[in-house]
Amino acid sequence: MKRRELLLLGGLAVAGCSRPLRAVNLGVRGDLYLCEGCEAVGERNFATLPSVVNIAPESEPGEPLVLTGRVFHPDKQTAAADVVIYAHHTDANGVYSRGVPGTEWSMRHGRLRGWIKTDREGRYTFRTIKPAPYPGRDLPAHIHLFIGEPGRPPYYIDDVVFAGEFGVTREYLARQERRGGSGVVAPQRTDDGTLLVRRDIVLERHP
Repeated sequence: MKRRELLLLGGLAVAGCSRPLRAVNLGVRGDLYLCEGCEAVGERNFATLPSVVNIAPESEPGEPLVLTGRVFHPDKQTAAADVVIYAHHTDANGVYSRGVPGTEWSMRHGRLRGWIKTDREGRYTFRTIKPAPYPGRDLPAHIHLFIGEPGRPPYYIDDVVFAGEFGVTREYLARQERRGGSGVVAPQRTDDGTLLVRRDIVLERHP
């Protein structure tokens, strides 16, 4: 297909229906930057972010959980350094609790949220608690993740969800888009009782 035809297809993807066409041959999502809440990625100074951060204080009710992994470029092999990951999730009651005044997202996402920047090997770690499903139990327990690459608009990837738990059904899994790779994790318990989950991330190709 000629370059002009590809550009036209890209334009249709942006101007089309709610699920835009994708440039499949390039592995690019036409709707990559359509993202509610991505503004929150930029609420911290990227230059000073660590690769390990505590989202929940030790006094936070709930089961301690560590979410860790590595971030890779789209080739799935090259480690991606200096990538910002913004995470937020519910508390042990399934509520985005006690957001603080400041921005729209600090109120809507609650206080259990944090930012990290991957190290040279693409590694990151969030220390927090295991979230609970919403009180209405219409979705499984999940951790929202958003990506900020240097010089690129932010985008979301598949939520972290817990294999074998409420709501993580065959039907739920079939609907997943695998943005950033699979978000389904299998918790393991460390010697001190903490739940440990690994979520490796593959960066999306950009339009």
